[in-house]
Amino acid sequence: MGRSPQPQPQPQPAASKYITPAGARRLREELEQLWREERPRVTQAVAAAAAQGDRSENAEYTYGKRRLREIDRRVRFLRLRLDGMVVVDQPPADAARVFFGAWVVLEAQDGTRARYRIVGPDEFDMAPGYISMDSPLARSLMRRSVDEEVTVEAPAGRCQYLIVSIEYEGGGVLGAPTR
Repeated sequence: MGRSPQPQPQPQPAASKYITPAGARRLREELEQLWREERPRVTQAVAAAAAQGDRSENAEYTYGKRRLREIDRRVRFLRLRLDGMVVVDQPPADAARVFFGAWVVLEAQDGTRARYRIVGPDEFDMAPGYISMDSPLARSLMRRSVDEEVTVEAPAGRCQYLIVSIEYEGGGVLGAPTR
């Protein structure tokens, strides 16, 4: 009998290439820390473990080599990612609409309000309220204005929001004052 073909991994959708200056700085700092500090330290530990003799039963050597592969993989990823990034450090020409970098205050149907900042996929974990521009909520907000309603398909069901205000770093607030 023939072997059934192995399933091929599905390619991941390309993440957006936009990033804020703070996000780019964080990625560069991580790259620098991995390359200049952690990798040399782990390399030295692997060399010391290798000098102890039998590498096949040397846990420090095995762990160190595995950690070096992880570091090298992350360094390659960061270099490629940073190489193609577009750092957005200016508000858009039309600051009355939601674009990358906007702080948006939304009001749910029950009257609760939440404030979100639309950032790149590499930085949504930097602060509370940051959401990736690739997320369903951010995609539904793009190019919308104050007082427009948006509908988002969420795992818990369909949610509707009213855009209360839009704000950009270094710019004014458009819409009603936030609470």
